[in-house]
Amino acid sequence: MKALVLAGGKGTRLRPLTHTSAKQLVPVANKPVLFYGLEAIRDAGITEVGVIVGDTGDEVRAAVGDGSDFGLVVTYIPQDAPLGLAHCVLIAREFLADDPFVMYLGDNFLVGGITGLVDAFRRGRHDAQILLTPVAEPQYYGVAELGPRGEIVALQEKPEHPRSDLAIVGVYTFSPAVHDAVRAIRPSARGELEITDAIQWLVDNGYGVHSHMVGGYWKDTGRLQDILECNRIVLEAVEPDLGGTIDALSETSGRVVVEPGAVVENSILRGPLVIGADTKIVSSYVGPFTSIGRGCELRDAEIEYSIVLDGSSVDGVSRIAHSLIGRNVQVSRASGVANTHELMVGDHSRIQVKV
Repeated sequence: MKALVLAGGKGTRLRPLTHTSAKQLVPVANKPVLFYGLEAIRDAGITEVGVIVGDTGDEVRAAVGDGSDFGLVVTYIPQDAPLGLAHCVLIAREFLADDPFVMYLGDNFLVGGITGLVDAFRRGRHDAQILLTPVAEPQYYGVAELGPRGEIVALQEKPEHPRSDLAIVGVYTFSPAVHDAVRAIRPSARGELEITDAIQWLVDNGYGVHSHMVGGYWKDTGRLQDILECNRIVLEAVEPDLGGTIDALSETSGRVVVEPGAVVENSILRGPLVIGADTKIVSSYVGPFTSIGRGCELRDAEIEYSIVLDGSSVDGVSRIAHSLIGRNVQVSRASGVANTHELMVGDHSRIQVKV
């Protein structure tokens, strides 16, 4: 069995961060979201992985390499334009050959992995198996309608009046029959080959399409609040590890990870949190559910429930919360005229200031 991992797409909901970075490489607890998926694939016993890449392909290649760090063998498959999930299957035909495969959307986050899904697919000998989870607002998702034995009867894409509350999670397993389906369908109104249309084609033509329920936690990490929530979930399970240097004036409590090379001086760390290697925390408060990347610096700062990416600094700013700060960003107290804000902000940014 092989895996097809989708790591293209533009990540418009995470701009401006994704103007310069792949959305699948946004870190959760200081590890890119994509890496969690690759590890889940490996843990399910799959080693041959095709990775679909787009405009950010060079960055994805640099991060993943040949896959050996994950125990995988990775083949990169370029997609010239985001023409739909079924189009990814179409262009991966040579790599997939006639093997069954799991298709994994690289910006999806699953706690508990996919071993149960893969094992059930192998036992059931289905032509397709779709991972589902109940959601509170199914109108915002692709939705599956099930028959009495758990078979897929029909799919709806973001329906105004959903016929179920079961959202389609971005992990699928397919037999080679799906290749006939993706060749048979036509582009949707938005000009893409939709995987939901391909699955519906399989249902309509008598193929066995079954459901499998998510056994753990799932999020599509396309929005800021989803990234922060995934960060919280992972941090709640980290094991304390004070590998860096923490002086006697500092205080730590809860699940705190300070990676080797990090320095903490005269500061308070309230876990769960992670401080990346070679980061310096001075006279600051780092609160729960916060991940600070590598090579950062915090001075006279307060931050909680946030993610700070590598190489950034926060100086003299208090009570930052519910924030995602990109790479090599400088956040500092304004100088000069009192009660002013000095900002240099890129396109599609969002900033909230106290007035």
